[in-house]
Amino acid sequence: MNLKQIRMEKGLTVQQLADSADLPKRTVENILRNGDCLVSNAIKLADALGVTLDELCRENPEQTETE
Repeated sequence: MNLKQIRMEKGLTVQQLADSADLPKRTVENILRNGDCLVSNAIKLADALGVTLDELCRENPEQTETE
């Protein structure tokens, strides 16, 4: 998951991201530490960051499974 990298690029603190995604700060911290989360939380994070789920979750978002 590319959450930390994208968060840093956007210049957001963990608290700011949590507030934007309407998630508890502790949940965002756990996702950053563990690298995985519920799909519903991933959608909230992607929306808050203005990225797609592919950009957030895939190691190489330019590459799809059909390639």
